[in-house]
Amino acid sequence: MDPPTAKPPVGARVLRAALHSAVGLCLVVALVHVAVVFLAVAPSNALSRRYSQQINAWVYPLFEQNWRLFAPNPDSFNRQILARTAHSDSDGSMRVSPWLDLTAVDRAAVTHHVFPSHTAQNLLRRAWSSYVDTHGADDTARSERAAMMQTYLSNIAADRVTDHDKNRRFGFIQLRVVTRPVAAPDATGGNRPSTPVENRLLPWWKVPPHGK
Repeated sequence: MDPPTAKPPVGARVLRAALHSAVGLCLVVALVHVAVVFLAVAPSNALSRRYSQQINAWVYPLFEQNWRLFAPNPDSFNRQILARTAHSDSDGSMRVSPWLDLTAVDRAAVTHHVFPSHTAQNLLRRAWSSYVDTHGADDTARSERAAMMQTYLSNIAADRVTDHDKNRRFGFIQLRVVTRPVAAPDATGGNRPSTPVENRLLPWWKVPPHGK
């Protein structure tokens, strides 16, 4: 007669059940994520239109998808994004800072780096592209996603300014975007100077207080 099999300790059974639950939860989240991203990139259909708000809330801005890997569409313009800040003094007057070239700061973080940061290369540029897509030319947010992209862009700019000058105090930020066509090479191999095709000044945005 075989000896009775000893039951595993209670702690081991609880740990095993927790592990199974965690694996099951990860599997469910992964399946939901794949399904939502599929609906986001698939042609418009009854399901994606009905749940468009939930799909956009999940996908943007962290899981945005595009097909540029397979059909590259390089930019034909160079965009220079500048920012300045303001804060209220004790007497109620506004103190405005000089313009800071955020694009130049990002470019300096990438130049001569063997493994440049993806955020320095694309974060600010993609945030601006998404802002333009949702706002058009009048800087008016007419949807929840547009308002979210405005907050996203202002937060990125405020964080970049703070990283550049940790002692700067401000509660408002303003962006200016100068757009120039990609310059054609001249006879000497250099680039011809290009004239800006757009010099866009955005409104002042209130941001959480930065600095001391």
